[in-house]
Amino acid sequence: MMNFRKLLPLLLLFTCSFYAQDNIKDKKEQVKAMKVAFLTTELNLSSQEAEKFWPLYNAYDDKQFEIRHEKMRTLKWRMNGDALNKISEKEAIILLNQMEAADEELFLLRKKFTKSIRTILPAVKILKLKKSEDDFYRKLLQQYGDRGKRK
Repeated sequence: MMNFRKLLPLLLLFTCSFYAQDNIKDKKEQVKAMKVAFLTTELNLSSQEAEKFWPLYNAYDDKQFEIRHEKMRTLKWRMNGDALNKISEKEAIILLNQMEAADEELFLLRKKFTKSIRTILPAVKILKLKKSEDDFYRKLLQQYGDRGKRK
């Protein structure tokens, strides 16, 4: 019984963290589904365009998410709280270089993606894609903000 008491907090912590990770994955999938529906409506893709576009877009979107949430999050974590006030100039330069590298990686990813879809979509739809992505994220942030105000 004594061992179980020691293990119970660890078990609860593991269960809660596992549930939180599942919840984050569920939220990510919900947002992705809403985004696909929104972009599909906004872009008015033909079935031939959609068949070629979505595999490329999904791969691009996953890679973009990885860069933003894994690399950038790690960098921003190092700037949280009082850590930034305690960082040396040398460490700050390294951190700044890493941030610039991640930004450049995002830029090159977008450039490569745009080049790859030029053979699938007309330029007007590519511009609409960029505008639609921005509109989607703006609406998502607005919706999220409105939920916070209701509480």
